[in-house]
Amino acid sequence: MANAVPVSTESPWPRLGLRPLALLVMAGVWAGAFLLSLALGSVRIPLDQVLTILVGGEPLRATWATIVYDFRLPKALTAALAGAALGVSGLQMQTLFRNPLADPFVLGVSSGASLGVALVVLTVGAANTALLAVAGLLGNLGLVAAACLGAGLVLLLVLALARRVQSSVTLLILGLMIGYLTSAIVSLLLYFSIAERIQAYIAWSFGSFGGVTWGQLRILTPVVLGGLLLAFILTKALNALLLGETYARSMGLDIHRSRIGIVTSSAVLAGTVTAFCGPIAFLGIAIPHLCRALLRSADHRVLVPACALLGATAALLADLVAQAPGTSVVLPLNAITALIGAPVVVWIILRRGAGRGVFGV
Repeated sequence: MANAVPVSTESPWPRLGLRPLALLVMAGVWAGAFLLSLALGSVRIPLDQVLTILVGGEPLRATWATIVYDFRLPKALTAALAGAALGVSGLQMQTLFRNPLADPFVLGVSSGASLGVALVVLTVGAANTALLAVAGLLGNLGLVAAACLGAGLVLLLVLALARRVQSSVTLLILGLMIGYLTSAIVSLLLYFSIAERIQAYIAWSFGSFGGVTWGQLRILTPVVLGGLLLAFILTKALNALLLGETYARSMGLDIHRSRIGIVTSSAVLAGTVTAFCGPIAFLGIAIPHLCRALLRSADHRVLVPACALLGATAALLADLVAQAPGTSVVLPLNAITALIGAPVVVWIILRRGAGRGVFGV
């Protein structure tokens, strides 16, 4: 494993009062992106009319209220929850493995979640073209449970391998191999499935925030919020692990319990988002690094809420670009997130090549 440079998790920003201000600015940007996602699309709705609809007023056109409530609002809430979950999940993995390139997608966790979904969709057969509109509440819970279980098993496997492997590059390669292995199993399931289920699974695999209904949000919201709450509770453990296990033990940290908590939170966040939205790439790896650079801090007490806010904003903006406002064109969501994430990965590599730390500033 790559050795992180021991740095203080404290920043001069709190003394200057700038860190809370930075979080407040991030919250404002998120609110702006949220409103834009409600206003822009194939049909443009003025912002003042969007606000009127949200407060329960009557818009100038009745169809605008239908568009906002039935289509855009659940999609915007889904994007915000998914972006926050992936950003925080990526942050936890990077700290747990002390690896700047760790995220749910690269380490095969998203592939594990995809395998769980594939086993439910392609073998149980409880799927239709909407994929998640199956068997009511129990069907949704089963899909989430399968995705979280698949993500958790892969993450535990990677964690076990991390104890035996000292090179971060080797660990990344092993994560990719696990991803390829789970993808191969999914391919076999697809080969023996009927056309309707194959079409539903492939459409799901492209990634989308638009397929989640209000009923499914009743499951997605508390599960993601629970995972985020657990991540925030674990900030002290994450700060200690950032400086190495020896330091963490000297601080009295229960390493085993902390790892289980971090693995659980990461698996729940990544698995739930993958179940409802499909495998969303790059947000998990890009958002934590952007937050570290913007806040100039390695303190997880500020990084966890920052990753949630910035991840939600990035997901909303990516979905907005994918919708190509003013047209009927819908671009692949993962293509847009790659345009956001790939330059960040390049920046990470160049920054490491210049001999600068990744986890500290």
